[in-house]
Amino acid sequence: MRKRRVVVLVAVLLACLGVLGVLAVTADDPVETDGDTEERYPGNTLVTVQTYGWFGNYNGDVFVLNESGERVWEYQPDEAAVFDGEMLDNGNVMVSYGQHIPNSECPEEFRNAGPEGQRDHCVRNVVEEVDPDTNERVWAYTWYDHFVTYHEVHDADRLDSGETVIIDMGQHRTFTVNESGNITWEWSAIEHLDEGTEFWENHVEGTSREDHRYTGGSQDWTHMNDVDQLDNGNFLMSIRNFDVLIEVDPETDDIVRVIGEPGNEDIMHEQHDPNYLEAHDHVIVSDSENNRIVEYDAETMEEVWRYEGTGPGADEHLQWPRDAERLPNGNTMIADSRNFRILEVNETGSVVWGHDFSEERGIVYDVDPLGPDGELGEEPENAPPGDDLEGTDYGGGITGTIAFAESWIGFVFPSWVGLPGLLALLTMFGSAVGLTWEGIRTYRRS
Repeated sequence: MRKRRVVVLVAVLLACLGVLGVLAVTADDPVETDGDTEERYPGNTLVTVQTYGWFGNYNGDVFVLNESGERVWEYQPDEAAVFDGEMLDNGNVMVSYGQHIPNSECPEEFRNAGPEGQRDHCVRNVVEEVDPDTNERVWAYTWYDHFVTYHEVHDADRLDSGETVIIDMGQHRTFTVNESGNITWEWSAIEHLDEGTEFWENHVEGTSREDHRYTGGSQDWTHMNDVDQLDNGNFLMSIRNFDVLIEVDPETDDIVRVIGEPGNEDIMHEQHDPNYLEAHDHVIVSDSENNRIVEYDAETMEEVWRYEGTGPGADEHLQWPRDAERLPNGNTMIADSRNFRILEVNETGSVVWGHDFSEERGIVYDVDPLGPDGELGEEPENAPPGDDLEGTDYGGGITGTIAFAESWIGFVFPSWVGLPGLLALLTMFGSAVGLTWEGIRTYRRS
């Protein structure tokens, strides 16, 4: 009987090894092009990859890929979760990141102040301008906060005035600084979004959902993660935890437009990096928790385009996309974060270019096509609206659930492992435990 058990366990172990071998040999390229690669928009691409302390790893970086996917420039700040990257008109690169700082190097007021398990460090938020020829800092604005998680700086833009606008989720504010580092304007979400405000009365109070995210006090109350200045001088801000975008007039600090509805996650759910098309009054949203890119008419909130992935299969769904940029030729560049890749899709939704980062175990945060002249900018003036394009709509269902599970597996195992490989590994582990126990029993009886 014991011999039969051993034979079965060995057979199961070998079968699982065979499954893993087949998965490894037959693994598809994580970025498969199903369109004409000559339709790719020409030029290099600026990319940021965030790491977040998994396995002690704070090695985020910002780099430029050429059309062949080779890194032609790279900058990696020490112990940092890197978020936004922007190519400036002067040829320098501005990068926003949160730097993990041990308590011994933190100002006294920021030591030992985090939640349980995060009291050994603080965060130094950095908005830094780097000369790519030397990788030396030529300008920076920095400030401290209590801990890395949810207290970093996610976005900053250089304005035509020479000032820099920064969104700060840890202190729930947006502000501008001049070249000397003096704050020239500051807007507080606590004063304009929380209970007792006009925004609260018109958009939150009386809704069917009572959610702690909508009231102040939480360490991750607003999760403000993006700011862009519009042509009219107003600022468009992404307030992730309210599932809305807001347009703020810096002259009056009033909220003059709200895109989305708090609690209505069918419109957008914990979004990132809206891409506003000024010429069409459309906004392209990386609708992260809904695992899609969606474009709305900002006036009517009519959905005009969406993209959910390359096909109905579990490995073809977008997973937690966090950036999407519409290009002048109608293509759209997407940061498919938890699939560890970037994609460029054409007008019909076919992939014409992409790059895989799964071996680095870092999730892509920001992607900016630079164009043939290297100065395309984040919101090109002549980008077409989604009305003229074809998207994809594959929905969720069981394949969406499998895609979600496999995206998390990719943080630990190679991308080809997936859910079948994980089940094989778990079965192998169980077989190994069984064989070990049989060996112990045989030894005890000898």
